[in-house]
Amino acid sequence: MIKRNFIDYQLSDEIRRAIEVLKYETPTEVQSEVIPKAMDNQDLIVKSQTGSGKTAAFGIPICEMVTWEEKKPQALILSPTRELAAQVREDITNIGRFKRIKALALFGKEPFSKQKEDLKQKTHVVVGTPGRVMDHIERETLALDEIKYLIIDEADEMLNMGFINDVETIIKKLPIDRVTMVFSATLPKDVETLCHKYMKEPIHIEIASTDLTKSLIEHRLIEVREEGKVALLKDVTVVENPDSCIIFCRTKEHVDTVFTELEAANYSCERLHGGLEQDDRFSVMEGFKTGNFRYLVATDVAARGIDVDNVTLVINYDVPMEKEGYVHRTGRTGRAGNKGKAITFLTPNEDKFIKAIERYIGFEIPVMEIPKYEEIARGQAAFDEKISGRRVVKNNKTARINQDIMKLHFTGGKKKKIRAVDFVGTIAKIPGVTAEDIGIITIQDTLTYVDILNGKGSLVLQAMENTTIKGKKLKVTKAIK
Repeated sequence: MIKRNFIDYQLSDEIRRAIEVLKYETPTEVQSEVIPKAMDNQDLIVKSQTGSGKTAAFGIPICEMVTWEEKKPQALILSPTRELAAQVREDITNIGRFKRIKALALFGKEPFSKQKEDLKQKTHVVVGTPGRVMDHIERETLALDEIKYLIIDEADEMLNMGFINDVETIIKKLPIDRVTMVFSATLPKDVETLCHKYMKEPIHIEIASTDLTKSLIEHRLIEVREEGKVALLKDVTVVENPDSCIIFCRTKEHVDTVFTELEAANYSCERLHGGLEQDDRFSVMEGFKTGNFRYLVATDVAARGIDVDNVTLVINYDVPMEKEGYVHRTGRTGRAGNKGKAITFLTPNEDKFIKAIERYIGFEIPVMEIPKYEEIARGQAAFDEKISGRRVVKNNKTARINQDIMKLHFTGGKKKKIRAVDFVGTIAKIPGVTAEDIGIITIQDTLTYVDILNGKGSLVLQAMENTTIKGKKLKVTKAIK
């Protein structure tokens, strides 16, 4: 029976409360199929495209089933890209926020030593790219003996990026007595072979992608010569006047060219491609999520890992070479039940790519006319007004779940022999505060971070200015981040 509401699942109050704050109202099809089977500890192979709600489909059961008291990681989620790993970690943290689930992302281009220190803390869920997870396993900084859940996310992309051998190496090192779930937009033969080799009687779940692609997203093609693309892009954005828009290019050179053109025309825009430093990539992603700019020009590296609910328009400035790429790109719009639009610029020699995409998605993409001068003139004033204003983000899930949480910074940690129980014992004695108001505690050598929930942060901050912990006076401030 398909569950119509999250209340129908046997979820703890903490997880249910997070789901309510995150506004997950009714389960998507993939969530209805996956959650009960995952809670039953069954191995699953799930074919479902991006944007169908699959992170919550595995995130909710994992957060529900992990044991809070266990210090070592109990779930390992493998992701093909750093962006996706960071996004999944954020989603897991949000779902597990009131249960105090600690999720950690492991990926390259970030100091190994910092991740090693983080792994010494209590960590329930590890999300990582295969290469960096392998590094931690080889250097014995990631404990695997308590792993009960393995999730392989975007398995087809792991294959495309050449990670499948790493994934197999990691699987071989995990406890045999575990639950394995594989999520993939497509199921290439190599992925199927891997599944059947290492899974126990897996249940196949397939969510029809065509309906999803078709029902919420309006698809259009515009025929144009290569040299006319930039002018067309400006005309289309004026007529469509989107709240937020991702413009996909095939190469980072194209991204740089388009970005430079739009920036010169005073568009509120940023760019994202593999040539940027990792910190810059993350700050661009964060800026797009929080509404700092409207237009994001990106290569396919950004097609996964962008979870912004109100991207109203996707423009394929270049036709994607891979038919799957079209689904991943256009899946950035029409998310969370909202309608979206995807417009693809088609140059004379690209018909064969479009034909392959149409066969794959199961319908023909209608051709639309190039915007007429009158339409552009009619839309210009509204476009100018919107481009000068800041984008309002209607549904920033992380901001919503964090609004009653204050992170406190204490100047003392392991070197002063202070443990999490010492913080809990002291803070819970403050009048008006209980242990339920204390969230994730991160203790490092010389400092500690404590999340205070339920709007009690100011109360705790004030009280702790004159209170000792284990007889030691620690300076306490509101953490910057």
